[in-house]
This record gives sequence, C-alpha cells and structure tokens, in this order.
Amino acid sequence: MDPVSLKERLVMQSRAEGFSGIGICAPDAVPEGAARLAAFLAAGHHGQMGWMADRADWRGSAAALWPAARSVVMLAEMYTPDGDPLAVLESRDRGAVSVYAQGRDYHDLVKRRLKRLGRWLIDAGDGQIKVFVDTAPVMEKPLAQAAGLGWQGKHTNLLSRTLGNWFFLGAIFTTLDLPKDAGEISHCGTCTACLDICPTKAFPAPYQLDARRCISYLTIEHRGPVDADLRALMGNRIYGCDDCLAVCPWNKFAAAASEIGYQPRVGAPLLAELAILDDAGFRARFSGSPIKRIGRDRFVRNVLYAIGNSEMPALRGLAAGLADDADEGVADAARWAMGRLDLAGAREM
Repeated sequence: MDPVSLKERLVMQSRAEGFSGIGICAPDAVPEGAARLAAFLAAGHHGQMGWMADRADWRGSAAALWPAARSVVMLAEMYTPDGDPLAVLESRDRGAVSVYAQGRDYHDLVKRRLKRLGRWLIDAGDGQIKVFVDTAPVMEKPLAQAAGLGWQGKHTNLLSRTLGNWFFLGAIFTTLDLPKDAGEISHCGTCTACLDICPTKAFPAPYQLDARRCISYLTIEHRGPVDADLRALMGNRIYGCDDCLAVCPWNKFAAAASEIGYQPRVGAPLLAELAILDDAGFRARFSGSPIKRIGRDRFVRNVLYAIGNSEMPALRGLAAGLADDADEGVADAARWAMGRLDLAGAREM
C-alpha cells in the first residue's frame, strides 16, 4: 500500500478506535526541544522530578529515543467533563480532584487503544512500532503541535480549535515513512485567562511553567511538606488542579468524551472520609485510579492541607488524630491544619 493511502486508512481506523484527533510528524520535527528542556532544567523548574533530567537526551529528541523511527503518530483522546470542574472549589468540606483522575487510569485505557491501532498499522503497512502514553521520555506536547493536533497554550498544555484542551495524548512511533502534517501555531492571541486564574502564580511568563509552584505538581509529584507560603493557596485541591484548563475560551469547541471509563468514579469526596484512610483503605478506595500511584501518605497530606483551608473547626479533631502520624509529611500537615483551624475558631468567637 502506498504511504498516502495507508495514512488515509490510518486516520479512519483511528476514528473507529475512538480517538478524536490524529496528526503525524517526523521524529526530528522539534529541533528546539532539547534547548528548551535544558533551560527548563537549568532553572530548576522541574522541582523534584529528577526523572526529567535523567533521560534528558532522549526526552529532548524523539529521534534519539528510537533512531529507526521515521514517523511519529500523535493521537488525542477526549476526557471532557460534563459540568463545571471549578464548582467543587466552593465546597470547603470536600476535596477537589482533577477531572482526568476522576475515572479509571488513562494510561491503561489509552495504551490499550494505541496497541490495537498499532497492530492494525503493522498488519497494513508491514512496519515496526513503539507506543507511548506519558510514561516514557517523550515530549508529547511539542510533538503533537508539530503534528498539527493543536498548540501549547500560555498554560503550556496542548489545546485545539476543534477539541478544546480536555484530551490525553498518545504516541505511536513507527519505522514507516508516512506523509507528515503541517504543524500548528498559537491562537491564544491576547488572552491571559489561564495565567490570571492560577492560584499560586506558577507561570513566570506566558508559555512557561515553574512546576515548583504548580498545584498539580505539588499534590502529585512533590514529596514531603509543601512550602508554607503555598499551602493556603492550594484550597481544597487534593489531587491536581484544573483552573487553567477550565477557563480556556477554546473549550467552547471541546468534543465530548466517548470512553465510558472516564466517567467520574471519585467525585468530590468528603475530606472527613479521606483523612482517616490507612494504606489498605487508600488502596482499596482508589483501585484502578491514577490517584493510587501517589500513595496514602502524600494523599492524606494533601487532604490535611485542604482541612486546614476549610475554615471548619469541626474538622480539627481529624487533624489532631494525625499529628503524630508515622509519616512526617502527614504529621506536619496535621499540625499546620490544627493551627489554621484554631485561628478560624477564634474568629468565630
């Protein structure tokens, strides 16, 4: 089959598999990637994410990751929420969980679909493939922009004029030399909604992120106590943050999610229920969820920050019960929450 016909059939097959967008670029389509990554790392903006530096040579160049690859197929899978993801921020007794973590673990769902599409491509084109979903040193967002799927907005996430920004990315590297798509350019214009809403001011400039101030990083990747000046700004966000995504005007064009596995299972849980979880209880409650990967200690630490920010003195007893927790991050968060609630109680008197 000639490459043009193969690509046309690949696009149709990707739709049949449930993907909402597809684009193809060359492995070396982001020549500036290595320098941009180096600057990000040199500034320390990756925080504790040492794995970004460990494989910087591969991460900075898709061509170096697999030299035999001739094409990178980038795919988008929607997880668009039904309602307003920011509404839960007003419910001080509940935890706010990022939309992407509300359902089943996207790594499993996207990779399963990618593998099926990859097998089809092998059968149809007689090439070799490797599939990646956010667990390998691949700069998915720059590659997706080079493949025309969308562009990295001022919040550094990928967004699209036809999809909004509620979608996961998957990649199929292949030895097949498929026709390439034109890259996308930014359509953010003068809009700064995503920058303005960030509670912790994690964007030192448009199109730049300092992960050390990002609530998604702080609640998921950061180990140990969070800096004291950032805790109050986290509100009741206990896993991830959707603020910059939710306010993007391009979401008015967002496509609906078709994968039933992304339907909310976690919801907006009561902080009182989460604070009492031991390791076994945490694992049982979040089985099959991406939340499970951060472990009980980091999660309960986040819950205690939310309790401290709740201004609900009735929750003080939960924090007090964890003040001597075996994990120092949890114990420190509990003591901080107690102090905050004591102040809230004094104001009520």
